[in-house]
Amino acid sequence: MTVQIYPQLEISETLAAGPGPGNTDARVLAAFSRAGMADHMQGDVLRGMIECKHMLRRLWGTQNTHTFAVAGTGWSGLDTMFAAVMPGDTVVAFVNGTFSGIDAQTLHIKAATAQEHEANPLNPQAASVVVIDVPHGTSVTGEMVEAALAEHKPKWAFMAHWETGSGRINDLRGFSDACERHGAMGLIDAVSSLGVEEFAIDNYPGVAGWASCPQKGLCCLPLTYAPVSFTAAYIDTLKTRGAYSYVHNPIFEARHWGIVDGQDVEKGTYHRTHSAYAVSAFHESLRLALQEGLAKRARLYRTHEAVLRKALTAMGCEVTSNMTSLVVLNLPPALAGREMELVQNCRAQGFGIWPTLSAPVQVRIGILNLLDRGVITKIVRLFAEAMRDLGAEVDQGNIDALLDSRYGTCVAA
Repeated sequence: MTVQIYPQLEISETLAAGPGPGNTDARVLAAFSRAGMADHMQGDVLRGMIECKHMLRRLWGTQNTHTFAVAGTGWSGLDTMFAAVMPGDTVVAFVNGTFSGIDAQTLHIKAATAQEHEANPLNPQAASVVVIDVPHGTSVTGEMVEAALAEHKPKWAFMAHWETGSGRINDLRGFSDACERHGAMGLIDAVSSLGVEEFAIDNYPGVAGWASCPQKGLCCLPLTYAPVSFTAAYIDTLKTRGAYSYVHNPIFEARHWGIVDGQDVEKGTYHRTHSAYAVSAFHESLRLALQEGLAKRARLYRTHEAVLRKALTAMGCEVTSNMTSLVVLNLPPALAGREMELVQNCRAQGFGIWPTLSAPVQVRIGILNLLDRGVITKIVRLFAEAMRDLGAEVDQGNIDALLDSRYGTCVAA
């Protein structure tokens, strides 16, 4: 039998202008590649992990001792956060896009009884989980949360902070306040907001658990470390009832980051094999975020998103999102129904924009770690060219004049 030997894989560069993963910072890539060949218990690796948890607390604005990171992507962090949800637990989950929908499915899986798993093994429908479906393109409001929690009185309440499926920011203050009033333990998917928006999680005491990812606002590599943070009340619940997980049990995970019995200790204990390369990259991404400052980074996202939004609107598109790292839009009426064709044409040219992953089909253009006038101008011109290729009339001169005007105003301000 002849064994086929494939040529060495070469992946060409893409302008990653989607909802994420974002563009990894070159300094983070350098930190990854220059890390020495060390095992997971080498002193520098352990020291780096200790420093990471302290930087993460500073970045997220929290005194939560149980603030650390889970090896993997954002899904790993979310699964760790959901670990405390047990079969039969009452849950209210708010869904206004693809990813909060998957989170709600995860909560069904966690809260389902054995009988409910047997009835539908791949998608159990836990009777104790109430899903509040919010129309696509609409934000979850504090009033929605208040009404649902007042009616159902759940143990747990869940919401995505920023939902990239529809590009909507949800009401974190209203969610936290409602959880406090009704005695629910809030769980927040912060995959898309950490490192993009300036907020401190200790200002939201109704939220007991937070989960994020490395490859969006932190500009780190996927498959490194997903940040999580838990209040003492969350950890006490976990201690009392346990969790059906070893790898994603927050108490076990915390021990390897030097958090034992709710206290910081000098060094962690063995739990899993960590990567020196991943620790180095994650450490650098946190260091750079703190060095730049969240206030400055959040301001840059607001500035560049506003320019991109204005340019797309001038092309006849309708923007329906309110995030600052992602624009979600409807094409002009003459191109309606051709969203996938446009996206595929762009991707074939190395311009990595995305459609929405659930109905209605829209176009998503992201600017993660693309906070530069030159790059935003390139995105606008590439998108205008793609629209013209489908027959749209776009006056490039007018668009260029708009960019010059908007960026001139931004600089002057």
